[in-house]
Amino acid sequence: MRVADRRAVLAAIAAALLLAACGKSEAPAPPPAPAPPPPPVQAAAPAPSPDEALKRLAAEVYVFAYPLVLLDVTREVDTARSPGDALVPPRTIPDATTKDVTLPNVDVLYTRGWLDVSEEPVVLSFPDTKDRYYVMPMQDAWTNVFSSPGKRETGTEKRDFVVVGPNYKNPLPDTLTPIKAPTGLVWLIGRIDPGGKADRAAALKLQDQFKATPLSRFGKGAGKAPPARAPVNADLKTPPAEQVARMDARTFFTRVAKLLPANPPAKGDAPMVEKIGRLGLVGGQPFDPAKLDPAAAAAVEDGVKSAREAIATAARGSLGDLRAGWTIVTETGRYGTNYGLRAVMALTNPGANAPEDALFAATRFDAGGKPLNGANRYVIHFDKGKTPPVDGFWSLSMYDADKHFVANPQNRYALGTNDALRTNADGSLDLYLQNENPGGDKEANWLPAPKGDFNVVLRLYWPKQEALERRWTPPAIRPAA
Repeated sequence: MRVADRRAVLAAIAAALLLAACGKSEAPAPPPAPAPPPPPVQAAAPAPSPDEALKRLAAEVYVFAYPLVLLDVTREVDTARSPGDALVPPRTIPDATTKDVTLPNVDVLYTRGWLDVSEEPVVLSFPDTKDRYYVMPMQDAWTNVFSSPGKRETGTEKRDFVVVGPNYKNPLPDTLTPIKAPTGLVWLIGRIDPGGKADRAAALKLQDQFKATPLSRFGKGAGKAPPARAPVNADLKTPPAEQVARMDARTFFTRVAKLLPANPPAKGDAPMVEKIGRLGLVGGQPFDPAKLDPAAAAAVEDGVKSAREAIATAARGSLGDLRAGWTIVTETGRYGTNYGLRAVMALTNPGANAPEDALFAATRFDAGGKPLNGANRYVIHFDKGKTPPVDGFWSLSMYDADKHFVANPQNRYALGTNDALRTNADGSLDLYLQNENPGGDKEANWLPAPKGDFNVVLRLYWPKQEALERRWTPPAIRPAA
C-alpha cells in the first residue's frame, strides 16, 4: 500500500470522527483583464447541533485516549499473571502449537516489565552482554517509545540506569545514568539476540541478569522491584483489547480521568487537553454521564461507539507502503499528534519498536500479485551484498493463512542471520519457500510452507539508514524455476 493508500485507511478514523479540518487551496492570481466575474455566493454549512458536536468531541477524546486505557488494562493482565517482579523473562519459545497470538516471533528472547515511577525512580541494571545485540525499549503510558537503551544506543557494557518519572525533583546518584520518563507508567519490552541453538543457554543466563530495583533499595541487597500496581481481581480470560471494547462511556472515560494525573499528555497535545476539559473529564474524578441530559448522554455514548468502530475498521486495513509486494511499516513507536495511527497501532501491534530499532515487512503475495500457496515452489533471491541491511540481524518467518507457525519435521519457523545459510558461488543468497523439502544443498535454505496459503514476515533489527530511508526494498518472492 502506497503512502496515499495508507492515509486513505487512516481516513476511516478521520471521516468517522470528523477530525480533519477544512483547508483552503491557493489558486493562481487571475489575469488583470478581463476581470473575472465575482464568485458565486455559497451558503455556509450549517453548524452541528450541540448533541452532534458533543458526539464528535467524545469520539475525538476516545481515539486520543484509547492507547492509554488499553495499555493500563494490558498492565493489569500482565502483572496479575506475574506478580513477583517488575521484569519477567518468559522462557517459552513459540512454536507451531502457539495459537494465542498471531505472528509470533522466535528471533529474540523477550523481557517484559511494568515500572511505576510516578513516586519513586526505578534503577535498571543491565549486564555486560559481550557485544551480544539487545535492546530494552521503553514506552510511556500513551505507547510512545521514549528511550531504547541497548547495543545501538548505549553499548553492551554493564550499565545502571535510573528511570525517573515526570514529577520527581530530588537529586540522583552520579553513578546512575538518568532516563526521563514522560509518564508514571512505563512499559519495557526487551529483546535479546539468542544467537544460534548452541548459544541459547548463554543467552538465557544473560536474560536473568537484567534487574529492576527501586532507587531507595538500590545497592542495599533488599530485593527486586515489584511490578507496577499489580491488581487484585484482573480479568485473565478476556483479551485486553476486548475488555476495552466492552467499556461504555462512563467506564472508559472514568479510567482516563484516573490515569491522567500520573500520566500527563505531551506538550504538543495541548489542543486535546482542552477538549478533554470540554468533555467534562477532570483528572482523578469519575466521569458521570448522568449529569448530562438524556440526549447529551446518548450523544457521548454514540461518539464512543463510532470511534471504537472506526479504530477497528482501520485496523483491518494495511498501514504500510507496498513495494515489490511487501507491506513495510516505518511509522511506529513515535506518533506525535497522529492519534488515529497511534490508536490503530496500539490495537494491532502493542509494544511496537521505534523504526531505528526494528523494521518489519510482510507479504502474502508473489511477484505477480498472486497469493502465496504451498502447492507452488518459491524463491527469494538476494544479490551479493544485498541481504537485508542491518547492524543487528535479520530473519524471515513463515506463517500459515491464520498467521500461526507452520508445523514441520525440522521445527523450523524462520531463517536468517543466525542460521548456517548456504550462499551461491557468486555470493548471492537464495531462500526456498515451499511445502516439500527441496533436498541437497537447498535444504539449509528451506523455509517450510504449509500446503495452503501462507504469509511471510521479514524482520530487520537495527536497520541501516538505507532501509530507514527506503532506499532498500526486499526483493519480490518469485516462483522457483
